[in-house]
Amino acid sequence: MLDVLGEHPEAVEADLIRYYGGDPLAAFWRGEITLRKLRVLVEALPPDSATARAHNGNAWLHSDYVATDSRDLLDLLFTAFCNANRDPKKPAIPWPKPSWRPGDPLPEDTAAADEAKRVKAHAAYEHIVARAKGE
Repeated sequence: MLDVLGEHPEAVEADLIRYYGGDPLAAFWRGEITLRKLRVLVEALPPDSATARAHNGNAWLHSDYVATDSRDLLDLLFTAFCNANRDPKKPAIPWPKPSWRPGDPLPEDTAAADEAKRVKAHAAYEHIVARAKGE
């Protein structure tokens, strides 16, 4: 039974009620539906369900990824067009960074990691200078 509900049983239960009405889980326990039917209902939950969000760790749908890819492509094309048609005496526009997607570090996390690397590199530099001076 727990294999059917998976790692997020509360999300599965909420989705069963939302998408199929009534309470299919309670119907199973009352013997009104089979375990197979309950499994089929769970496996047929749509990609925007709470179960899918809990499993994926985010609420992004395939269309969200496609839209973000399209935006990144337009940014690249716009930058390429502007650089190809710019005044040769002016500097080129820098290439845009890709948009954030689930699983990417957040900008504030990236800044903190960069600062930590800078502090570590500075400490290593100080250590080398101290060794070179014989301290």
